[in-house]
Amino acid sequence: MHTPAAMKALASPLRREILRHLANHGPATSTTLAKAMGQNTGTTSYHLRMLSDTGFVTELRDRAKGRERWWDIVKADRRTPPREQLTSPEQDLAERLGDSKLAEDLRLLSAFARDRDEDGDWQQASRSSTFMTKAQLKEFHEEYLKLVHRFGTDRDTAPADARMVLLRWVGFPDPRDS
Repeated sequence: MHTPAAMKALASPLRREILRHLANHGPATSTTLAKAMGQNTGTTSYHLRMLSDTGFVTELRDRAKGRERWWDIVKADRRTPPREQLTSPEQDLAERLGDSKLAEDLRLLSAFARDRDEDGDWQQASRSSTFMTKAQLKEFHEEYLKLVHRFGTDRDTAPADARMVLLRWVGFPDPRDS
C-alpha cells in the first residue's frame, strides 16, 4: 500500500469490509457481496473496480458466467509504509486511514466483548507496558510478525474449525511520559 490511490481505496470502510468478506469467505460476485453487506450491486461493483484498480482484488475470469464477474482478494502486505517514506500529502492520507481503521477496530473489539459469553473460549487479550529502546521495539515487532507467519494460515489451507482472528499489535512510547 505505497501509493496515495491505494491509501484512498482503503479509506472507504465499505471497501475494507469487502476485503474482509473476501478474505473470510472466498471469491464472490458483486451480487453476493451486496446481499451480505446490505448494499446494492451498483455500489459493490463500483467499489470492486476501485479495489481492482489499486491491486487489492482480482477478477477470476475462469469463474465468469455470462455477465457474472467473480472477485477475490489479492494476498499482499497492506501495512502503511513508515512515515518518513511518505510525502506530506501521503502522511495526511495515512493518518486519516489510520484513524478510520482504529475506529473500526474499536467497534469490532467492542462487539466481540459484548458477545464474549458466546465466544469466550476464543477471547485472548493482554495489556502490558514495559521499558524498551527504539531498537528493542523494532526487534519485538519483527518477532511478532514471525509469530503471525508461523501460526497463521490463509483461508484455503485453514483447518475446518478455524476462524478469521483479528490481530492488532501496537507499540508506542507513552505520550504522557516525554
